[in-house]
Amino acid sequence: MFDVLTAAGVLAGLGAFLALLLVLAEKTLKSGGPTRLTVNDDQPRLVDGGDPLLGALKEQGIFIPSACGGRGSCGMCKVVVRSGGGPVLPTETPHLKPEELEQGVRLSCQLKVRNDMTIRIPPELLEVEEYTTKVAAIEEATYDIRRLRLEFPKGTQFSFRAGQYIQLEAPIYDGLAEPAYRAYSVSSSPHTPGTLEVLIRKVPRGICTTFVHELLVAGDTVKINGPYGEFTLRETPAEAVFIAGGSGMAPFESILADMAQRGIAKKVTYFFGAVSMRDIYDLERMAEFEETLPEFRFVPALSRPAKGDQWHGETGLITDVVARHYGSMADMEAYLCGSPGMIDACIKVLLDKGMEEGNIYYDKFT
Repeated sequence: MFDVLTAAGVLAGLGAFLALLLVLAEKTLKSGGPTRLTVNDDQPRLVDGGDPLLGALKEQGIFIPSACGGRGSCGMCKVVVRSGGGPVLPTETPHLKPEELEQGVRLSCQLKVRNDMTIRIPPELLEVEEYTTKVAAIEEATYDIRRLRLEFPKGTQFSFRAGQYIQLEAPIYDGLAEPAYRAYSVSSSPHTPGTLEVLIRKVPRGICTTFVHELLVAGDTVKINGPYGEFTLRETPAEAVFIAGGSGMAPFESILADMAQRGIAKKVTYFFGAVSMRDIYDLERMAEFEETLPEFRFVPALSRPAKGDQWHGETGLITDVVARHYGSMADMEAYLCGSPGMIDACIKVLLDKGMEEGNIYYDKFT
């Protein structure tokens, strides 16, 4: 028995020693001192060695899109590393295609700056800026979706294209040790200078959604950066379908407002999926768009109407509703916004109906 206990104690001590070595190694690498980071062949910048590249760039005022806020789950924060990146990490490979690996594409949230590094990023990201905005109003769109109206300081120039998104920063609060940011589509028209709106759905234990739904009040200030994204309407003669659910409404409200403002004539049917009546919102806005845009039609659907819901519209999963409305969709295009599961299911239906994969555009939540 004594020998067994001794062996167990030795193993426990060895495990603790190895853990200590790992911590010390990380601290040593982290405290490697200033490291030179060269972006797009510009003058090298000094950054803290050991920090993730995403954060190091942010400290330099360069904002890389990251819908998940640097958790490595969205795969959006891609940059091309020309030198100094070291081996590709297992956390990066699920998000990188073979051709991207050959080109040196890396996830900036996972890659730490260990050595002098040279990278390339899209030039337009150098134009992205950070802004401090005031929360002018908070509206309860549904029981779990809030609409924030943000105001920019007087004289601030912020322009975006309908369908793009911004990143909103949650400051340090009880339960959040350091600021974090998440991506949210702009829901307001790009023709309203000085303000913008976003729709934010509450996610259990969500870092930013907890901040927005439980702590943020009108009059507070929040930091945002942007704009980002290419989820914009292609001005082609093709008939289009929009498909969304929940806060996926946001980019389509912006796109429709832009279409109305610019007089874009395009046949569009917007399918919005919800569970029950309490998940449906902005019906009046959609009715106004139907009045303003002669070739626009809004089709909401409930998958499981609650007892007592006074509902006479479409029922069933939104994929089934879309499938019922069309025979061939070969000459059409589609725009999807929502959860990965919903989008993947919709893409399958659209492809089965003959739509070309290159005509399907989506904004997938992470």
